[in-house]
Amino acid sequence: MIAMVHVPAYLWALVLAGTVGITVLTGFVLYRGALLAGSGGRGAVRLGVGSVLLIGGWFTVSGVIAGQGGYLSGRGRLPALPFAFAGALVAMVAATLLPLVARALAAPGMLSRLELPHTFRVVGAAFLIMMALGHLPALFAVPAGVGDILTGIAAPFVARRVAKGGGHRVALWFNAFGMADLIAALTLAILTGLHAFSVSPSSKAITELPLALIPTAAVPLLFTLHITSVRRLLAVERKRRSTLGGAGLGAPSLTTVLPLAGGPVHHLGRQGEK
Repeated sequence: MIAMVHVPAYLWALVLAGTVGITVLTGFVLYRGALLAGSGGRGAVRLGVGSVLLIGGWFTVSGVIAGQGGYLSGRGRLPALPFAFAGALVAMVAATLLPLVARALAAPGMLSRLELPHTFRVVGAAFLIMMALGHLPALFAVPAGVGDILTGIAAPFVARRVAKGGGHRVALWFNAFGMADLIAALTLAILTGLHAFSVSPSSKAITELPLALIPTAAVPLLFTLHITSVRRLLAVERKRRSTLGGAGLGAPSLTTVLPLAGGPVHHLGRQGEK
């Protein structure tokens, strides 16, 4: 039997607080979006509560798998962690295309709200703490932990700037950085888990509870939020450019310009008659 890595109680509390926080705040964001999209109170509550229950359900299932050693890799055994991540990501991205969810995501103010759940990524500090305790290699823990902390700190400031009607370019850079951080962390977790790099200690702790909840459940949800945000931001940017481009095409018509001129309409007419 493989010995499990001992994780202090305060780290369990930290990781669980982060995962629950991300899930609940995402559900609240969808609830607000549904309200603003005109789905009504009951429809909004169903979407918000339903999303929390479904995401929370996957967190529970993933926790059971991790508790049974299902994410542990070894010789002749394919690592299940990347498959769990990929499956959850596909399911969550597909869910954003459902009509009720899509309407909520397109509601006014959602561009800023979609950035808020990333605030809980400050729990990436758990990776650094586990490294300090000698349970994770620095090759994985430092970029994953620091990247998550920076993203979590920046999230509310980016959301506030977008809420004020600007900051779309900043939001795009924020989401690009956030996705790069998640990809780098997941890649390093897999490579160190497969012993592609000779590091000590191993990254076995990331395949066990409570840390296994982060790459298998929290990361797919965060990645889905990033993808949704980028799609919405690019759509807004395309619409803005299309509007500006349309306004700049061709010469303004006489019926458009003259009424804006006010009194000079008759004055121009008298000049033409002379």
